[in-house]
Amino acid sequence: METKPLSMLNLLLETHIGLKRQGPGSSEVVEQALGFLKPLNQFLRIADLGCGTGGQTICLAQHLPGMITGLDMFPDFIEKLNENVKSMNLENRVTGIVGSMENLPFQKNSLDLIWSEGAIDNIGFEEGISHWHDFLKKGGFVAVTCPSWLTRERPTAVDQFWSAAGSRLDGVSTNIEIMQRCGYQFIASFTLPEQCWTENYFIPREAAINRLSKKYAGNETMIAYEEQNRYESELYSKYKQYYGYVFYIGRTI
Repeated sequence: METKPLSMLNLLLETHIGLKRQGPGSSEVVEQALGFLKPLNQFLRIADLGCGTGGQTICLAQHLPGMITGLDMFPDFIEKLNENVKSMNLENRVTGIVGSMENLPFQKNSLDLIWSEGAIDNIGFEEGISHWHDFLKKGGFVAVTCPSWLTRERPTAVDQFWSAAGSRLDGVSTNIEIMQRCGYQFIASFTLPEQCWTENYFIPREAAINRLSKKYAGNETMIAYEEQNRYESELYSKYKQYYGYVFYIGRTI
């Protein structure tokens, strides 16, 4: 039987399938963001877009009383999410589905809250919140994290890395203006702490990549993948004062 060549996407999925989070974040940050959304009992229909295996989805279910739909484009992630949901006896309130953030499968004006961590930059901040607006009820909330510039100085190495990854970094004030232009009242923004990147993401990711390195020893794609991820970690360590993930919270007008 012919073996398919190893791809960067294969390695990305295999690395992240066993991680609690597929990007920077924490349960403490989820709770901090929810602190701007009280009363929590108003959120009866929630969508978590780009949910991955659902670390934050499960956390939301532990704090919100409503029905939560986790959506991700990768079936393996959704399968893992639904396994986790079942193991925690949350299947009556949480469901994972395969889908696209650019073509949501929900009815217009049906959601009380759209949540998305570390995913909106894959389609663009403005494109995302503009498209999602019509799926929220009037007065519904959006809460997203997006990589953003934190200073006026913008190192070229950081800009080049994120551009090559298909993401564009804008300043916090620019994203707030975009949110307002797209029909939202700006509620709050805050920067994720360093621990969300290092201890909660880079360190467990590195452990997973080390295991894959042994599994695929000598494979050129694996070597390039290791170097790419190592460079991302080193870049953040060197330039973390200039950029980071920022939580943006808004309410539809």
